[in-house]
This record gives sequence, C-alpha cells and structure tokens, in this order.
Amino acid sequence: MAANDFFEAESPENYEQKCLCVLALDVSGSMSNPMGGMKPIDELNDGLEDFYFDIQEDATTANRLEVAIVTFHSEVQTELEPSLVENFEMPELIPKGSTKMVDGVREAIEKVEARKKWYKDTGQPYYRPWVILITDGEPDSDQDVKGLANEIHDATKAKKFAFLAVGVEGANMKILREVSNPDMPPQQLQGLKFSAFFKWLSASMSTVTSSETGQQVNLPKADDWTQGFTT
Repeated sequence: MAANDFFEAESPENYEQKCLCVLALDVSGSMSNPMGGMKPIDELNDGLEDFYFDIQEDATTANRLEVAIVTFHSEVQTELEPSLVENFEMPELIPKGSTKMVDGVREAIEKVEARKKWYKDTGQPYYRPWVILITDGEPDSDQDVKGLANEIHDATKAKKFAFLAVGVEGANMKILREVSNPDMPPQQLQGLKFSAFFKWLSASMSTVTSSETGQQVNLPKADDWTQGFTT
C-alpha cells in the first residue's frame, strides 16, 4: 500500500492540533563502531526508547505529537509511519551499508508534505512540522547535497517545516551547515548523549504542543547534550 493510500484510508484518532516530528536517522555501518566502549547504534536505540516513554508521560503531547522514522544506509526505509504514541512501539535499528543521507532527508520531507495534506483533508489543525536529521558521517558521493540544501532553505524560509541536523562524532559538520538554515544551525552531539538529546526533544515537543497558534516558542536549553545551541 502506498503512503498516500495509507493516509487516505486512515481516520483521525482525535482532532487535537497535531505536531509531526519526522526523524531521519543514519543507520550506516559506521554507527556500529565503538566509541568509549559503547556503540552509537545502541545508544541511539536507548534514546529512542526514552523519547517514546517521555511522550507517553504527557497527556497533551501524547494526543498531539505524531512521530515518524525514516532510516538511511545503502537504502532508505520507513521504519514508522506518522503515528500517535498509543499506536506504535519504537523499532530496533540495525546498522549496515553506506550513507544515502540526501535520499533519507528527502523521504522525510515527503512524509511531512503528505501528512500535512492529510491533516488538511481531514480537518485537523497542525503546528509547523519538524524534520530531525541525525548522522555520524558524510553522504555518499552520488548524493545531491547542494540540491537538498536549496530545498531545505526554501522550505524553512517559507515555514513549511523546521529542520535540525545533529552530528554524531565523525559527522561532516561542514555539509550539515550547508544544508541547514542559518537560523537553526547544526549541532554536534557530545559523545553519545543520545538519551540527553531525546530528553531535550521530548521537552521541546511538549513545549510546542502546549503552545497557542502563532505563539513565540522558547525551546529548552540544551547544554547537556551539545555545545553552543541557541533557540
């Protein structure tokens, strides 16, 4: 079943204002390389579980936040279609292959556009969606980084979605800066503090989903997982 067919057949769980967060996650083979005795992929999986349980703890967030997960290695795969927390369990991610980063982010953007259309068609108000990229390397040589950068810059300027890139140790931060909007520059993860990042993300999504439409949102400080983050 195609994604659009899935959305057309799906009925809203509720008519609360929705916020979509699409995670574009690097699961290339390098995510299994040990760092300080730990593997990034294991810490990422643990962080995702923390994120899942944090969403459950807040009733407003649970009713409003939809999460989708797109992974990329030598291929792009949808691990989780946009869903409220009551309708999914976090997948266990397994690393392999190379880094089709651009293809993965483009798939995440397509999820955003398709879901926004479904919200409109079903009469559900929504907040600006988020696309979160997490990667530990640099994209394969055949990836159209410049084209993706243009797409993200145009879309974020038009407020179609917010985009945040997070670089794990080994990530090419120059490329992440290229694709990011200067208003929300990429961030370097401290070590393997995925759990701290996802705690911040869940708190940020709770802040967004509790806000009024058009309200200025001040995201929580992120000193415990990155350096130099500004909101």
